[in-house]
Amino acid sequence: MGHPLLDLKDKTAVVIGGTSGIGLALARGLAQAGANVVPTGRREELVRKAASEIQAVGRRSLAQTCDVTDIASIERLRESLCREFGSVQVLVNCAGRTKKMPTLDFPESEWDAIFETNLKGTLRACRVFGRHMIERRYGRIINIGSLSSLVGLFEVAAYGASKAAVASLTKTLAIEWAPHGVCVNALVPGVLRTDLNAALLDGTERGKEFLLRTPMRRFGKLEELVGAAVFLASDAASFVTGHLLVVDGGILASGVNQ
Repeated sequence: MGHPLLDLKDKTAVVIGGTSGIGLALARGLAQAGANVVPTGRREELVRKAASEIQAVGRRSLAQTCDVTDIASIERLRESLCREFGSVQVLVNCAGRTKKMPTLDFPESEWDAIFETNLKGTLRACRVFGRHMIERRYGRIINIGSLSSLVGLFEVAAYGASKAAVASLTKTLAIEWAPHGVCVNALVPGVLRTDLNAALLDGTERGKEFLLRTPMRRFGKLEELVGAAVFLASDAASFVTGHLLVVDGGILASGVNQ
C-alpha cells in the first residue's frame, strides 16, 4: 500500500508529447499511480497505441491527437477531456524538439520552430489547461526542463535558450497561479538513454563526457523520472511550486569527480 498522498486515484492527467520517450514513460507511471491518463501528440496511430497501453493497466484514457503549435487543437482536447472525465487535475508538457548545430550556422527558421514547440507550445497548454484548473481551484502542471535550462550544452543554443525560457515561465506561472490552488513545477531530466539519442551517446566523445560529469557514472533510465513526476502530480506536493526538480545522477552537483 502506497502513501495516501501519493495516490493519484480519481485524478485525470493529460500528457502532451506522451506517445514516446519521456512522455510515454511518465504517462505509464501516472497510470500505475492510479490516474486516468490521456497521452497525446500529433500522430494518430501513436496516440491510439499509447491510450491502449493506459487502458491495459486498468485506467481510463482517450485517443485524441493534439498539436501544441495550434491552440484550437489544445482547446478541443480540453473540451473532450472535460466531457469524458469532468475535469483535469494534472498537465504534463513533454512536447519538444531539438537540433544540434553550431550557432553561427543555425537557420533562424529552425530556431523559431524550436521555440514555437518548446516554449510557446508549453505556454499554450499551460494557458488552456491552467484557466480550467484556476476555475476549479486545483491543478498540478509539470513542465519538462533540461540540464540546458541551467548550464550550457555544446551546439544546442536554440534548445537551451528555449528550455531556459521554460524554467523561467514555470516560476512566473507558479507565482501568478499560487493563490488559485495551481502548482507549477518542472522536471529536469539528466542524460537519459533512449532509442532517440542512443547514437549520440554510445561510444561518442559527447557520451563519454556526460559519463565523466555524472557522479553515478551511468546514463539514467526513463523509469527513474517516474517517482519525481508522481510526487509533483500528487497532493504530497501541495506546498511545492516554482521548483525545478532535477533527476540527473548528480551532474549539476558535480565539480571534480575523481
